[in-house]
Amino acid sequence: MKTITPPSPPRTAKPAAAKPVARAVGPGGARRALETVTPLAIIAAVVAAWWVAASGSLIFPTPPEVLTGLQELLTSGLLWRHVWTSIMRVAIAYFTAAAIAIPLGILMGWFKPLDRALNPLFQLMRPISPIAWTPIAILWFGIGGISPVFLIFLGAFFPIVVATAAAVRGVGAHYIRAARNFQLSGPRYFGRVLFPAALPEILTGMRIALGVAWLVVVAAEMVATESGLGYMIIDARNQVTRYDLVVGAMVLIGIIGLILDGIMRQVERIDLVRWRHGG
Repeated sequence: MKTITPPSPPRTAKPAAAKPVARAVGPGGARRALETVTPLAIIAAVVAAWWVAASGSLIFPTPPEVLTGLQELLTSGLLWRHVWTSIMRVAIAYFTAAAIAIPLGILMGWFKPLDRALNPLFQLMRPISPIAWTPIAILWFGIGGISPVFLIFLGAFFPIVVATAAAVRGVGAHYIRAARNFQLSGPRYFGRVLFPAALPEILTGMRIALGVAWLVVVAAEMVATESGLGYMIIDARNQVTRYDLVVGAMVLIGIIGLILDGIMRQVERIDLVRWRHGG
């Protein structure tokens, strides 16, 4: 008897191995790369132009000469001393100003009689440059010590108190109605509605105040102290031939100011701060 062999199943072709596909850079990635490269290219162009312009000068230093001068101060330990002194002066004055200006600004924004009483005085004093107070600061506190801190305090205080009062006054009516619907009052209303809603504008004022404080510390150290980056510029200028240190101090001031502003930008991006604007 003949046996019938069942037909073998058809062979299926093995799927070809998937080839890696190169990822194309989207418009978002290209834009971010351009935003990073463009500032660096501009800075490089400025440094190159500075190098070319200063190459034939007997007084104005080139970038390598500035780096050599800073390296000299770094080796001796004077550079860190001047930088640290300036940063500490700004920190003490800035946080003291914020600790006083923010509560006072909240009270001014919430209680209109207090705002009407104090706002004219602050608006009168705010345009006065803190440097104009230098003779009075020296008369009260002497050279060094508290004098530059007092001047920095004046520079930071008014932007914060004005911004805080305006931020509290500008809290939207819909936030106030929502708080009333949930029967929030007193500390709960302040902590959950008023302060978070005003915080973005308060931080904007603090960011401006930090920039002003860093400007003032350099000017104050030129006349009211014997240490810090401002004093370093004056001391190097008095040596006539040390303009490498003058320019080096200017570069450091710019770099530190950029770092401080970057820190404030990062703080402004925290979710707790941005909730009012929908993240």
